[in-house]
Amino acid sequence: MILDAARLLVFPALMAFAASSDLFTMTISNRVAILLALGFGALAVATGMPLAEIGMHAGAAALTLVIGFVFFARGWIGGGDAKLAAATALWLGFGFLYEYLLYASLLGGVLTLALLEFRKYALPQRFAESAWIGRLHQRDGGIPYGIALAAAALLIYPSTPWMTTIG
Repeated sequence: MILDAARLLVFPALMAFAASSDLFTMTISNRVAILLALGFGALAVATGMPLAEIGMHAGAAALTLVIGFVFFARGWIGGGDAKLAAATALWLGFGFLYEYLLYASLLGGVLTLALLEFRKYALPQRFAESAWIGRLHQRDGGIPYGIALAAAALLIYPSTPWMTTIG
């Protein structure tokens, strides 16, 4: 019962927090990635995941982190986004990695186009007073890609063994 509750809460709650944090502050705390890694480790051990499978999940995370930091070095994504994607890959493993990255790319494209369109129009004064909305509206501002990463993860998560083996 406790393991099922952890499967239902830990990953989705941390993903929602990462998305909201990126939306409101344009940052994703390192603590989110650390908590995701610790949560994965605890649940992997508690559910009896074989060591070889844990290693494959770690490999998916490592590969995603390397690619993410190449993207970060080129200025395509933020460092928090790279770490969040890697921590997410740890939970999903190679079995769901391609689907996750595809969804994240598509959702990220939609998010980017929506923000670029939003930035074309004058911001009503009552919204301009809000720091986070003003930050999103800046023409030279970044894209809170953590929203797309988290949304993609939450779309995939119900199909993973973490959720399909509940009960």
